[in-house]
Amino acid sequence: MNEAKTVPQDSEVLIEVKDLYKSFVKDKMILKGINCQIQKGERVVMVGPSGGGKSTFLRCMNLLENPTSGQIIYKGQDLTAKGADLDHLRAHMGMVFQHFNLFPHFTVLKNMTFAPVQLKLKTPEEAEKQARLLLERVGLSDKANAYPSQLSGGQKQRIAIVRALCMDPEVMLFDEPTSALDPEMVGEVLDVMKELANDGMTMVVVTHEMGFAREVGTRVMFLDDGILAEENTPQELFGNPQSQRLKTFLSKVL
Repeated sequence: MNEAKTVPQDSEVLIEVKDLYKSFVKDKMILKGINCQIQKGERVVMVGPSGGGKSTFLRCMNLLENPTSGQIIYKGQDLTAKGADLDHLRAHMGMVFQHFNLFPHFTVLKNMTFAPVQLKLKTPEEAEKQARLLLERVGLSDKANAYPSQLSGGQKQRIAIVRALCMDPEVMLFDEPTSALDPEMVGEVLDVMKELANDGMTMVVVTHEMGFAREVGTRVMFLDDGILAEENTPQELFGNPQSQRLKTFLSKVL
């Protein structure tokens, strides 16, 4: 596992966030000038108190939320620039939500093949072949013709993950992917995410699962009150927190 957590020093910067601010209500800033880079092969885990801006920050990364000001740059292309091809750029960033967001009237297989076929990234035959391979990989090949209502929460979230993988993303964004699950289903979803990490997938994960952050993260960011208050390796951030605010937070969650 330690080898899997190593990121090459000269690794390519995939996402660069510059001076990011976001407000939903006038004069109330949710994000207050965040700057960071995400390198290829990194697994960045965001932790912090509820309401600290973690999910808003993640959703700004692929412009599901429009920043009030600042830039989101993906492989040198400014997503916030006028005329940016967001659909094309978003195709490279898989997103997994807290509440699955599966189409209830589509079978599992249709959920997985719909986007790559609609966007003409794959033929129907190519999309189905890949979808079936991914379903086998997460142990759900027998659910191809099932509907979301027939699945458990853990199964739905595993389907949501492999649905995102059907777009062949370079980066996977996870917004608290286990927080809506019953405790006994959390492990099956984290196992899929750990496997992705071991395969070298670049990941940005908002989570309350501190064990996952320790085991899988190459870097942990602590967001508090809209500010990137501290970031470090998991070993250093959890073992040697620098600020009193982080020490207080960790004392409540560890």
